[in-house]
Amino acid sequence: MTSNTTVTIITGASEGIGAELARQLATRYGTGLRLVLAARKREALDAVADICRAKGSQVLVVPTDVSVEAQCRALIQTTIDAFGRIDTLVNNAGVSAQALFQDVDAQDLHWYEDLMRVNLWGSVWCTHAALPHIKQAQGRIVAVSSLAGLIGVPGRTAYSASKFAMTGFFEALRAELKPSGVSVTTAFPGVVLTDIRAHGLNAKGEVAGSSGLKEDKAMTVSECAYLIATGMQKRQREVVMTAQGKLGRFLKLLLPGVVENMAMAALKDEVKPK
Repeated sequence: MTSNTTVTIITGASEGIGAELARQLATRYGTGLRLVLAARKREALDAVADICRAKGSQVLVVPTDVSVEAQCRALIQTTIDAFGRIDTLVNNAGVSAQALFQDVDAQDLHWYEDLMRVNLWGSVWCTHAALPHIKQAQGRIVAVSSLAGLIGVPGRTAYSASKFAMTGFFEALRAELKPSGVSVTTAFPGVVLTDIRAHGLNAKGEVAGSSGLKEDKAMTVSECAYLIATGMQKRQREVVMTAQGKLGRFLKLLLPGVVENMAMAALKDEVKPK
């Protein structure tokens, strides 16, 4: 292991933001990067890995379901066994959801907990297992939250709850780790053109197949991944990606009613509460 070779783990790396981030990091750092790609879909992970290897990076594929604690801890141990260190952990794996709370039947409410296991607990478990190694490297932790983790969005009670929880957890962890030289970067994407929208859950906890958010101003996955990679490299505390997001966060303190109206306006008419 040379001193200028870094080891980076990315969860949710089989598609969307995670896959694009892996490709961009491999392009940026080439042979100086050792990538560990984790997600549930082995075949899709292998396809991303092939592209990254072609750019010179060494890649390890570790099929992982982050909703299972043992698999999160195995991911970290497998990385250490293979590469001996961890410099960066990107907690990107996540599930979206779009459902009005009033439309969720009592027998279906359990999927709120399932969503939390992926979006929050997967990040907590991976981070807890990796933390001693990241501290040793004075490395980086990245959490991919959402603007829904800064501003509550109608129809996204489950998703916002999980992302607000992520935001709070990593904000507190950042303060704890400040003396150790470990940086914690939380990214807050808005609407991004990825398949996570189509894979999001509906009121019954089933794959909805479409998003309830307007997408006319959606960010490309390439731009989103670039902003995360840059924020990670610069060890930024937070990466709020859109002007609307930055404005909304500021206005929330002064004019919360205006921000609620902005959040409602982001929804397609057919999913707005009546």
